[in-house]
Amino acid sequence: MATAASAKPFLPPSRQLAYALGQMGWAILINIIGLMLVYFYLPPDSAGLPALITDRTFLVVLNAITLLAAAGHIWDGVVDPTIANWSDRTSTRWGRRTPWMVVGALPASLFLFLMFVPWTRSLSGANVLWLFLMQTLFFLFLSVYVTPFSALMPELGHTPNQRLNLATWVSITYALGIVVAAQTPGLADLVQSALGVAERVTAFQIAIGILAVVATLLMYIPVFTIRERDYCDPTPSGMPVMQALRRTFRNPHFFSCLVADATYFTATTIVNTGLLYYATVLLGLNEAVVSTLLTLLIVVSFVCYPAVNLVARRVGKKQMLVAALFALSLIFVGIFFLGQYPLPPMTQAILLAVLYAIPLAPMAILPNAVLGDIAEHDAQESGIRQEGMYFGARTVLQKLGVTLGIMIFAGLTTFGRNPGDDLGIRLSALVGFAFCLVAGIVFMRYDERAVLGTTKES
Repeated sequence: MATAASAKPFLPPSRQLAYALGQMGWAILINIIGLMLVYFYLPPDSAGLPALITDRTFLVVLNAITLLAAAGHIWDGVVDPTIANWSDRTSTRWGRRTPWMVVGALPASLFLFLMFVPWTRSLSGANVLWLFLMQTLFFLFLSVYVTPFSALMPELGHTPNQRLNLATWVSITYALGIVVAAQTPGLADLVQSALGVAERVTAFQIAIGILAVVATLLMYIPVFTIRERDYCDPTPSGMPVMQALRRTFRNPHFFSCLVADATYFTATTIVNTGLLYYATVLLGLNEAVVSTLLTLLIVVSFVCYPAVNLVARRVGKKQMLVAALFALSLIFVGIFFLGQYPLPPMTQAILLAVLYAIPLAPMAILPNAVLGDIAEHDAQESGIRQEGMYFGARTVLQKLGVTLGIMIFAGLTTFGRNPGDDLGIRLSALVGFAFCLVAGIVFMRYDERAVLGTTKES
């Protein structure tokens, strides 16, 4: 039986921005890992960084980074649904989600920073153990923040259009988080020149520390500016974690979106992890150029955001997402040939950034809105509110995608990651193409009409 429409008010614009800034904070953290972790620990010869962990391979493509990423995935598979369920079942005077966000923000930033402070500054097995421990703690506390934060979206947005507006806000701030994370190499350059820091490792550590502080402050903005109970109906769920998880995965609308989302994240993580390599190895550019290119990418993507919001209301979210996934898959094929086009390297890089930005706009906005629609559809049909479990289960698969993407890219580097020996870097683009193509095919199964039939505007 459907539940009554929420009598709570929708967030005013200032509070919508405050909520979205929390997303920017954790986006900085997760994108520092995506952009920097493999590059920091397995740098190309031209990077001026020491190798900190072994690149010895097991079963042809597995190395220390890939095994660490796999361990992180297994850990996430336990943590995210558990925190989601605990969040759904929480009942406090501050609401269901806010107490968890308070606990998660600061430790997540701290352990992100410590991931880039190796035990020794030379090749050592101790660095592998240290990175494993810091990664475990980082993903634990990131889940404590992100899963309840994400679950707030369908609770704060009471209609499909309100959820689309919130999704637009958080996609903007997530993109800004990518831009900020991409400043790491440039900020390291500034640290070296302004502070006279000689070692490149130290410069990167200071830069990452500064960005981690910024991320922490941003993550606390929604905690202290949004009174959850003023805008949400904080009805706790009494369902145990495994029962709630099984019920969530049995939702056919959710399952097709989940598989497509995880596959997409795998594709984009492979490509995003390779950005520094594409610029320095395939195009022979300076690593600081990546921040400029990502800024250009985000600006172009922002220009497309209003059109995405308007077109999605007219033709539907599903059609836009399928088209965007197929377009991205073609762009990834183009990355394979970087450095071989009859164009200057910087021109190739700029052209790639502009083309990449256009389909990224709907991919940045619409998946969150789709998931919010699915969670609300389920709540109205069943009377059971478990938004946290929907977003927690999605977070598991997202992190699986991110983890798998890092594993694949790191494994492919064994086939060549240096100028003149770059086969592994080029192959990463083709693997990204395959995953993105599969994501588009899978998402075609999503029945948007059935979901919106019970979540339409009153």
